[in-house]
Amino acid sequence: MPTDCFIKTAGAGASRAGRAIAAALTAIVLTAGQGLAQPAHGIAMYGEPALPPDFTHLPFVNPDAPTGGRIVTGEVGSFDSLNPHIRQGSVPWQLRFLAYESLMGRSWDEPFTLYGLLAESVEVDPNHMWVEFTLRPEARFSDGSPVTVEDVIWSYETLGTEGHPRYLNAWTRVASIEATGERSVRITFTEADRELALIMGLRPILKASQWEGVEFAESGFDVIPIASAPYVIDDYEAGRFVSLRRDPDYWGADLPFRRGTNNIDEVRMEFFADGTAMFEAFTSGILTTIRETNAADWATRYDFPRVRSGEVVLSEVPHQRPSGITGLVMNTRRDAFSDWRVREAMIQAFNFEFVNQTLNGGIEPRITSYFSNSPLGMRPGPAEGRVAEFLAPFAEDLLPGAMEGYVLPVSDGSERNRAGIAEALRLMEEAGYTVREGVMTGPDGEPFTFEILLQTGSSENDAIVNIYVEALDRLGVSVRVTNVDSAQYRERTDAFDFDMTYYTRGLSLSPGNEQRLYWGCDMVETPGSRNLMGACHPAIEAMVDRMLTSESQDDYLAAVRALDRILISERYVVPFWYNPIARIAHNAELRYPDVIPIYGDWIGWQPDVWWVEE
Repeated sequence: MPTDCFIKTAGAGASRAGRAIAAALTAIVLTAGQGLAQPAHGIAMYGEPALPPDFTHLPFVNPDAPTGGRIVTGEVGSFDSLNPHIRQGSVPWQLRFLAYESLMGRSWDEPFTLYGLLAESVEVDPNHMWVEFTLRPEARFSDGSPVTVEDVIWSYETLGTEGHPRYLNAWTRVASIEATGERSVRITFTEADRELALIMGLRPILKASQWEGVEFAESGFDVIPIASAPYVIDDYEAGRFVSLRRDPDYWGADLPFRRGTNNIDEVRMEFFADGTAMFEAFTSGILTTIRETNAADWATRYDFPRVRSGEVVLSEVPHQRPSGITGLVMNTRRDAFSDWRVREAMIQAFNFEFVNQTLNGGIEPRITSYFSNSPLGMRPGPAEGRVAEFLAPFAEDLLPGAMEGYVLPVSDGSERNRAGIAEALRLMEEAGYTVREGVMTGPDGEPFTFEILLQTGSSENDAIVNIYVEALDRLGVSVRVTNVDSAQYRERTDAFDFDMTYYTRGLSLSPGNEQRLYWGCDMVETPGSRNLMGACHPAIEAMVDRMLTSESQDDYLAAVRALDRILISERYVVPFWYNPIARIAHNAELRYPDVIPIYGDWIGWQPDVWWVEE
């Protein structure tokens, strides 16, 4: 290991990514009638899984990785619950993925594919009306008891009726769930849906008897979950840390799907009041890894002694995921942001070029649409071909830019942003507002003012908002910035009690039913839903339906690109930037494979495929 700072560029997966995405999308040309007709080791939304039934390990793991050691990560905020499956409380985000097993697991090299985990096989109706799973006879919970069909049925019914809103939408599309054998369970849908079989395969399975006499929806620290996953909760202190230990008796350690994963003995999550305290914990060696989202800080802050000595390595990990959307979301349930011209004015007033230069040295690329940076993103200019055809029935209800093409404003980079402010003033006037004695005033004679809600601890978000507030002041708009702790933030956003707030939504290379959770009409008034903007548009609903029923590559891509056009032209979010690479600083003994999945640094990569090498 070199004694001075170096950057390890993990580019091994980059050249494979385009081929993998293309292969997955090319499989869409298969017709609906070619679905699985008998039990199989895996399931693909279109076509067949890339890995054969006798595969020995996932392609992006080190099957010979040693076991042992520990990884210590940091999070800003706090937590008051250990149940990640309910709406109530704040939970360490990784618990949902590390402490619970599902019937099937994802390969992050295949956007549309799952492989058997708790389930040894899966069978799908050729018409996509049902899916049947057969449990592995060796599947066990961490207390040694078998995972049963009864546990599966209880988990699905409980999560679907009492669980977090992310589970509710899919459950409404389930007609029945029933045992078809000692180890098999069938789920029948209310209508044909290609993706529901995959969604059902990813539900966490809980031990039903553990929850007898317990109010599932109210649980917090009172129940330490009995897991079916490689890790169990070993220790915790409310709001301070959670420690997970690798279960030495984990039932699935020899499964090909698990070979080379879950190698680290202890995964510890530490919590901090703010990002500064978390960074200091890393520089002093309390944390063993940290992600850096700010390009300027990555270039300037990581020259401390542990880096120079080689004790810490700086790794850059590429990906080909969609950019998703990150920025300041406007709550259209509020009168202040119900008019699209006001929302566009807020976007015009945000001086992206100046903010990016100030905070990132101008390095980071801007998010230009929800699926930018991927083959799924909308194409520049007017809608054409199938995209235009899909949008045509809704043309009268679409906002300017959906059909013609929407482009975010570009400033001259100066702090004043004169052109953007002028356009924002014009739009506000068109919406019925006027500036009176320096104050933006509505048709009712009341000042136009709103609140930006932020969670304490993010110095970057604070800096962005401070610059933005100064720009809005030039419009005559008075903005209140409110910082609250993580519990209060969760409570307020769950109740949609905000005008504008920081928002980020990661999007995958296999978008589907989850899009209803993000911007579906049914989620507008559902407390705790992910539809923070209050989006409800018939064209959005129609495009999601088309995505789920498409039988060709062209139709699927056109539906996603049409959805992308609708979302960006609705102007729900003031977009920031995205990171085309993940920047991870970590102790030198923490290693990861040379082959990087197309999703890059994503859920299921760190710590799952990492190991400690003394």
